[in-house]
Amino acid sequence: MMTQIHGDSPETDGRPRVGLFVTCLVDLFRPGVGFAAVKLLEDAGCTVEVPRAQVCCGQPAYNSGDEGSARRIAMQVIEAFQGFAYVVGPSGSCMAMIRKDYPVMFEGDAAWHARAVALAERSYELISFLTDVRGVSAVSASYHGNATYHDSCSGLRTLGIKEQPRALLSTVDGLTLAELQDAETCCGFGGTFCVKYPEVSVKMVSDKVANIEMTRADTLLGGDLGCLMNIAGRLKRLGKTIRVFHAAEVLAGMAGPSGIGDPEKD
Repeated sequence: MMTQIHGDSPETDGRPRVGLFVTCLVDLFRPGVGFAAVKLLEDAGCTVEVPRAQVCCGQPAYNSGDEGSARRIAMQVIEAFQGFAYVVGPSGSCMAMIRKDYPVMFEGDAAWHARAVALAERSYELISFLTDVRGVSAVSASYHGNATYHDSCSGLRTLGIKEQPRALLSTVDGLTLAELQDAETCCGFGGTFCVKYPEVSVKMVSDKVANIEMTRADTLLGGDLGCLMNIAGRLKRLGKTIRVFHAAEVLAGMAGPSGIGDPEKD
C-alpha cells in the first residue's frame, strides 16, 4: 500500500508514525479497506506506514490451541511493528488479539512479555483510535443510503467499541442509520467457530439477516471484515440486494459501486 519508511523514530515531521496492521482478510479479500484506513489516518494527522514483514496476528492458531505457532507468529508481529508510535488495524478481532492476548501468551518469558505489553499499550482498532486517541469527531464524506450497523464480538466485548463508529457515521452526509435489533449478537462467524459448528453458524447468520431486513436498510456496515464477509455471503445466497461495506470505506468516502461479496464494477 505504501512504502515503508525505515527507522525507529515515533514521529515524522511532528506527525505520529502509525504502523498499519492490514489483517489477512483485508489483504486477501478487500484491500480497499486498507486504503480507506490509510486515508482516515492521514486525514487525522498521522504518517502511515505498512511494514512488509507483518503477518497474521496468530489468532487462528491461538484459538485452535497451537500456542507454540501463535507465539512464533506474535514474535514476528512484535518485531515488525517496533518503533511506531501506534499500531492500528481495521479489525476489532485482530487488535483484541494483540492488545489482550499477546501479553498473556508470553507470561513466564520476561523479555518477550515486556515487548508484548509495550506493543499492546500502543495498539488500537481503527475507529477507536480515530475517536479516542486522535479526537476525530467528524469526517468529510458522503454516502446516500439507509444503513444499519453490526457490532462485532471482539470489538464490542473486548475493546469496548460501540458508540465510536456510530458517532462518526452520523457525520457522513446523506447517510441515515437505523439501529439493528440484536446488534450485539454474534453473526455466527467466530473465526473457527463457523468451521466447527456450521449448522449453528448458519442459523445465527440467518437470524442476523432477518434482523437486518427488519430495519429496511439498503446497506449493512461494520468494523470487522470476517463478520461482514459472513453476513454478505448469506445475503447473497438468499438473493438479497443489501450492500455490505466496512465502516472505514464509508467514512473515507471510498465505498465504491461494489459492496463486499458483489461482482467488481467499474
